[in-house]
Amino acid sequence: MKAIFIAYNQAYNQEIVQLLEGLGQRGYTVWEEIGGRGGVDGLPHLGNHAWPTQNHALLSVVEDTLAPKIMAALRETDAANNDLGLRAYVLPVEEAL
Repeated sequence: MKAIFIAYNQAYNQEIVQLLEGLGQRGYTVWEEIGGRGGVDGLPHLGNHAWPTQNHALLSVVEDTLAPKIMAALRETDAANNDLGLRAYVLPVEEAL
């Protein structure tokens, strides 16, 4: 199994969930209203008057075969709206309860 951690602009909230559900992934955990800044060229998303945008983050544990499909769909989403900001990471799951 793999864990996919996705950090994204709050504008993507419904789109990310729909992307997962469209690929058959039902389970996930969401953190809302988190701050951050992209390491390459991203603007701060801090939820204050100077930088009002915020991020959300999502973690989903998926079957090994589904992870590349989700990542491909996320790459397409990011390419279509590059200015919003979206990052995703695939991590191994050694054990689950």
